[in-house]
Amino acid sequence: MSALTRDVSRSAPPVSPLMRKSKSDWHGWQFTLPFALVFIFVFIAPLLYALWLSLFQNKLIGGNRFTGLDNYLLAIKDPSFWDGFGRVFLFLLVQVPIMLLLAMIAALAIDSARLYATGLYRMVIFLPYAVPAVVAVLMWGFLYSNNFGLAASINHWLGSAVLQPFSPRWILTSIGNIVTWEYVGYNMVIFYSALKTIPSDLYEAAEIDGARGWQVVKAIKLPAARGAIVIATIFSIIGSFQLFNEPNVLKPLANNAITSDFTPNMYAYNLSFAGQQYNYSATVAIVMGVITAVIAYVVQLRGSRREDR
Repeated sequence: MSALTRDVSRSAPPVSPLMRKSKSDWHGWQFTLPFALVFIFVFIAPLLYALWLSLFQNKLIGGNRFTGLDNYLLAIKDPSFWDGFGRVFLFLLVQVPIMLLLAMIAALAIDSARLYATGLYRMVIFLPYAVPAVVAVLMWGFLYSNNFGLAASINHWLGSAVLQPFSPRWILTSIGNIVTWEYVGYNMVIFYSALKTIPSDLYEAAEIDGARGWQVVKAIKLPAARGAIVIATIFSIIGSFQLFNEPNVLKPLANNAITSDFTPNMYAYNLSFAGQQYNYSATVAIVMGVITAVIAYVVQLRGSRREDR
């Protein structure tokens, strides 16, 4: 080794493990930076802005003034908000179990290997989810209409208004039917994907033990799909509390049954765009978001505990 090389090696400071680690950490942040920026601008920034808006009230005298938690106290006492919340909560309790049960039955039937052309069945059941939501709601709206469509034709044929899908009594059931038709295929795919991951060794062991039919479903398939059931349940809960598209599109066809505060999301939307009450609208949205997050977390917690047992 030459004298010049020895001098350079002596003068260069040693690279510590901490410096190497910091460099590797910085490279990791470079990869995640695009997602982090999108996440901040798309999710964090609007959420913080909504929180900021909820702390103000637009007064006739004085303009936009800071009022602290007054909007939240008002929302807690608001009967319109709680009526809409009770409506979507009832919708959740009835529609979600029916939808998930139908999705699970479809997934089990396709996975049973007793159906011919299972790919065709999967496509047919999933197809409603591929239809744009507005188109699907309008299609069902024409079927449900009291003046034209299938319901009106049946009533005309019977000579009596037997079917009234848009009456206040049946409107929630009609919307539940539309949502079920739209999302059964989506949840079926989730359940079917979980069933396809079951090792074949379990089926062979069950066959040796003499298990057949429902015994295999109960002992192998349902426990294996438990995680997928929890995920689908959480998604369905969030979707139910976010119910907006179906009643909002149907409102012109069922004006007497669907009001501006039919659901909390519709209430917040109309407060903002029709009533120009942006501050209170942000408050209603935040309160509903917190309630949804708490309920979804409780369901996830209970589901994970059952999986650990």
